[in-house]
Amino acid sequence: MQKRLGIIGIIIKDRNKAAATVNTILSEYGEMIVGRMGLPFKERGLSIIDLIVEADTDEVGALTGKIGMIDGVQVKSLLV
Repeated sequence: MQKRLGIIGIIIKDRNKAAATVNTILSEYGEMIVGRMGLPFKERGLSIIDLIVEADTDEVGALTGKIGMIDGVQVKSLLV
């Protein structure tokens, strides 16, 4: 399957509860992550992680599926 360039956006509503799990999953898929930026949004009590990835659709689906199952976490992806 062809590798594609993409963006994954992750919003964590409860950092103390979910951040460690999210980071563990991201480490498992680290070979496909080209860049990562994390932003605390203290005014809203959120944390935001933006990823630039190079992967096929199955790999992106596996990553976003695992992250999306975590309570208090939202994830969206865009591939080109």
